[in-house]
Amino acid sequence: MTKLEDFYDWDAILDGLNKYLRLRATPIGMKLFETKEEMEAVEKIRRPQNIHTADQIVAQACRLGWTVGVTADDFVGAQCGAVLGIRPQDAEWQKGERYAGVWYETPEDARNHQAAMTVVPSGQFTAMAVSPLASKRLNPPDICLIYATPAQMIIFINGLQWAGYKKLDFSVVGESSCADSWGRALSTGEPSLSLPCFAERRYGGVLEDELLMAIPPAYLPKVVEGLAALSKNGLRYPIAQYGIQNDVRAGMGVSYSK
Repeated sequence: MTKLEDFYDWDAILDGLNKYLRLRATPIGMKLFETKEEMEAVEKIRRPQNIHTADQIVAQACRLGWTVGVTADDFVGAQCGAVLGIRPQDAEWQKGERYAGVWYETPEDARNHQAAMTVVPSGQFTAMAVSPLASKRLNPPDICLIYATPAQMIIFINGLQWAGYKKLDFSVVGESSCADSWGRALSTGEPSLSLPCFAERRYGGVLEDELLMAIPPAYLPKVVEGLAALSKNGLRYPIAQYGIQNDVRAGMGVSYSK
């Protein structure tokens, strides 16, 4: 049953994010489904005709504006499906043998990497879909994915921390850093910032200057409210360069003179 809190004013949220951050990439949502049939019932869902990585599927929503649904059979190898919990994290996956000698020196290093990843427990879900938030086809998404530059991202985080301040801790697993973003956000329900990895940039179209925030939708109205408050204080994006040799007191005085 749909709950009252499942309804979000996506127009207002997206208008706020774009007003205060000037995002280049399309904010998207991701949702897990218990059955393939539930996923395929999403309006205007596309199904892959080829084998992909999850990074490519996410990019098709973010860069092309598509609504795309997948099962584990649509992915190459086990890693993508295991991170999303739509494929078992079985003994073979836990070994991570294919990464030994490629990303990690020894089989033990590869096993330790697999163990360090934050993944959705398997057994409940069998399918996943992504879609631009503006389409409102995933109602609501489990998490939202926002690509931004480091300057945009710190302002986003400042907006999140404006009211009810809380220190945010993020992780860096290295390769397969989707575990740091959507794997962590889906499994913990917490905002999860990641440094997109080699595969995300090579196969998922992530640009050199982009970071990824995976965040449950309930946080976004709070972020926009915080961004609006910061903007009134002159703390906004783009961050104007003050000059590395100027007397700092004049600049600081604008913010702290009161």
